[in-house]
Amino acid sequence: METREYHVVAETGIHARPATLLVQAASKFGSEINLEYKGKKVNLKSIMGVMSLGVGQGSDVVITAEGADEAEAIAAIDEAMKKEGLAE
Repeated sequence: METREYHVVAETGIHARPATLLVQAASKFGSEINLEYKGKKVNLKSIMGVMSLGVGQGSDVVITAEGADEAEAIAAIDEAMKKEGLAE
């Protein structure tokens, strides 16, 4: 299992547009990929799940990937997070 922690720096947090980009990045992989925030864990391939967390600026989130392509999945999500200026 691959795990990565992020501190959300985007002013709007993970709202609709960045959530969509993360879901699209995660959906390219076969691994099970989850986003955890405040003790709740959702499937990162589910736009409704991601939006339901209401992740705001200054939040700390954990993304985990488990499966055959977990390393590639985490790398792609990491790139999307940084490219969009979402987290550090």
